[in-house]
Parts: sequence; C-alpha cells; structure tokens
Amino acid sequence: MSGHNKWSTIKRKKGANDAKRGKIFTKIIKEIIISAKEGGGDPDSNARLRLAIQNAKGANMPKDNIERAIKKAVGSDADNYVETSFEGYGPGGIAVFTECLTDNNNRTVASIRAAYNKHGGKLGTNGSLSSLFERKGVFSISKEGISQEEIELELIDAGAQDFEDDGETLTITCAKEDFGSVNRKLNDLGIEPDDAGLKRIPNTIKSLDIESARKVMKFIEVLEDDDDVQNVYHNLEITDELANEL
Repeated sequence: MSGHNKWSTIKRKKGANDAKRGKIFTKIIKEIIISAKEGGGDPDSNARLRLAIQNAKGANMPKDNIERAIKKAVGSDADNYVETSFEGYGPGGIAVFTECLTDNNNRTVASIRAAYNKHGGKLGTNGSLSSLFERKGVFSISKEGISQEEIELELIDAGAQDFEDDGETLTITCAKEDFGSVNRKLNDLGIEPDDAGLKRIPNTIKSLDIESARKVMKFIEVLEDDDDVQNVYHNLEITDELANEL
C-alpha cells in the first residue's frame, strides 16, 4: 500500500474519536459553504457541491448539518472563505503541500509559518513543489457487501488505474481527467464512496528513520489540526513499522 493511502487509513481510524470527527465535520461544512456560494445551492447543477455532500454523507454527517450549511452559504450572512495553499519542506526535507479555506488570510499565513518554524520546516513559494505532486482522482469505498473483482473490472473500463485494499476499504485511483467517469460508474453501481476527490499524489517518496519520521508526522498533524487547513499532502514513505507506531 502506498504512503498516501496508509496515512489516509490511519487518519480514518483516528477520525473515529469525537474530537477528530468534530474537526472533520468543520472541514466538510466549509467545503459545502464555498461550493454552494460559488455555484449555487442546487447539487444537481453544482458538481462541486454534489461531491461535498457525497463526502459529508460518507463521513456520516447528519442531514440537518448539510442542509444548514447550504442554507447559510446562499444566505446574506455567508462566511467569505477563500482558497489558498502553502508549499514547503518539513523536517527531514519532506515535501509538504497544504490546502486551506480561510476567512482571514493573515491569520492563516501566521499560523502555517509558525508551524513550519516550530517544527524545523521551511516554507517555499507557490509552485515550488509542482513537479513533486500530481493531481489524481481518489475514491475510498467500503468493501462490505461488494464483489471486488466485478467492481474492479467495471471501474477499469471507466478509467480506474490502481486499486489498494487495506482489508476494510478499497481505494481507487484514476487520472484527473477520468474522475467524473469513475464517479459516475460508482453511482451507476449503487456505490457511494466514503470519500472522493482530486488529491495530490507524490511522484516520488522519501524514506526516513523512525525517529525522524515521527517528527514529520507530528508536524503534519499540527497542520491538519489547524481549523483553516483542509488537506495536507506529503511524500514521506509510510513504512509498516511507522504505520504501526502511528
């Protein structure tokens, strides 16, 4: 299993506790708000909102929460979130790409910079990691009640490139251009992903000793716990030993 998907599995298990679930819900609500504000509150005509609602359902967010977020987004008192990103290197020279949604850019910049300074990282300029990460479609679906072999054949026809199985969840990766067709095929098959989106997948990964890797993961967790941060991507190799420690 790739480092990206091992870390996703770890985060999913950590997300089972109430404190983490609260943060996950906050991030999803912000995505719903900005999606509805930009493209309108009708998911039938707003693909980004439709995907955000799909992910909210995958995270078991109550329907009332979803409807309130959409209503707030199209109202006059909607929060003004803007999208921004940060690129840099964490401890051990690990490349880290951070995506944010914020209503106060000065606060976000100060917070991200403080995290880098405290943990021995170095912020770079936007575009400095463009060759290290590739945007790909990634879907996580529960294996319960599905015929994996049949589904994989159907999804390959729709453009799926890779499948990874962690025992409970099947992770499907495709080219960015095939995201829509794979998503539609899952819908045709009656499968609602637990999570779906365009993710930044590292083209190369870097291995570190356990102690250095621990420092990197602590830094990444600090970033992910920031309320303004939506996603954090990195190119650290998550070995089985490190995954067990985490």
